[in-house]
Amino acid sequence: MDKESDDVSEASDTPDLLISVATEVEAAVIANELQRCGIEAVAAGGYTSGFKAEAPGAVQIYVKHVDADLARRTLDRIRNENADIDWSQVDVGEAE
Repeated sequence: MDKESDDVSEASDTPDLLISVATEVEAAVIANELQRCGIEAVAAGGYTSGFKAEAPGAVQIYVKHVDADLARRTLDRIRNENADIDWSQVDVGEAE
């Protein structure tokens, strides 16, 4: 493999920030759905979200650079599919 091929391969595996969300739960839902669609996704920053470290933060979802456009389109589709849900009517169980 030549140097140019190595550079292209490394660039395609470089992580791209897809989105930042407020909670680990939201990040897990998005990352799981992306993975279900065949897109490798990783959530990072969970320990600083929700004040676990007593500091506000966000959870970032990263995808491979090569998958970034597909991941953005998939995220848009996920949002559109779930836009009609009336979350005030969803039973999420008892608070812990």
